Amino acid sequence: MRWLYLDYNATTPIAPSVQEAMLPFLAERYANPSSSHVLGRMCQEALEDARGQVASLLGADRDEIVFTSGGTEANNLAIKGVLLKFAPGGGGHLVISALEHEAVVEPAKFLERWGYDVSIVGCNRQGLIDPAAVAAELRHDTLLVSIMHANNEIGVIQPIAEIARLCHERNVLVHTDAAQSVGKIKTNVDELEVDLLSLTGHKFYAPKGIGALFVRRGVALEPVLHGAGHEGGLRAGTENVPYIAALGRAAVLAGKSLAEAGERLALLRDRLLARLRDEIGPELRVHGELSPRLPNTLSVCLPGIAADDLLARTPELCASTGAACHRHTSAMSPTLAALGVEMEAARGTLRLSLGWYTTEEEIERAAELLLSAWEALR
Repeated sequence: MRWLYLDYNATTPIAPSVQEAMLPFLAERYANPSSSHVLGRMCQEALEDARGQVASLLGADRDEIVFTSGGTEANNLAIKGVLLKFAPGGGGHLVISALEHEAVVEPAKFLERWGYDVSIVGCNRQGLIDPAAVAAELRHDTLLVSIMHANNEIGVIQPIAEIARLCHERNVLVHTDAAQSVGKIKTNVDELEVDLLSLTGHKFYAPKGIGALFVRRGVALEPVLHGAGHEGGLRAGTENVPYIAALGRAAVLAGKSLAEAGERLALLRDRLLARLRDEIGPELRVHGELSPRLPNTLSVCLPGIAADDLLARTPELCASTGAACHRHTSAMSPTLAALGVEMEAARGTLRLSLGWYTTEEEIERAAELLLSAWEALR
């Protein structure tokens, strides 16, 4: 069977040159980067090269990059790190949005169980968060605001810089989960004005199991993992040099291709939407259509059917009914619930996410498969 992969927001394939960057550190350069011998120094140099490459992609300095096992760990370090550092006995206040990934929601729930307060800001029906609504939740004990940069399901991009400015007026730190935006759109930490930013490699053609946290110089965190003091004392554990080298190479590739790839993917996404809309008509709903969105992401509600049934009829099409994390539950995703989407529309929602290797022919084939299955099911 010839697969049609339109699930790049769930994970991306590893780019060939990224695989090449890993190989030496899986074979002959296998030393611990903390070792002082020549092999150890070679690994340490590769680690620092990659740190600089990730920093360059974000417009950061290399000493502001902390390597982690992925976006989930980076989010945990950012959120728990701030709250535990500045209110170690509980009682501090955290603000998140109703659109956040579980990797932000679950650390917030953990902190609630240990005596911290959490406020949740909603969004409008187009998936946008009002910066004034965030500012309205700030209190004298607010320590951190964590709002995702771009949503994993509908692709809506939030006004992070405006939110950050309002928070900084009250001396509140700002974190953004940028797992979906890094590598797809320009994600510059100074332009976003954030203090902390999380990313994960497998969303932009590096392997699963590697990520990073940007920590602006001067921001103090309490470590979540304790050990030998790696990564400036913020993330204990021997560094995963092969994957870190891969992340660095992926960052270089992303930096070179952002504008061109974004423009091409937006054209392909809109072409797919046009094909679907021509056949289905105005009943086809696009979640977040009127908001700024990632160029590769299309979240559509096909009327009169269940998206699970549609995907079952198109086994060669790899796509999601929402975030891949929600596949084990029949409940509506928190993102669609935050938008006020009706249950029937949520059942018919399909997330189609494109990537570097998506072709025009695949878009045409995907449209044919989806429309054929929709006609049969309705």
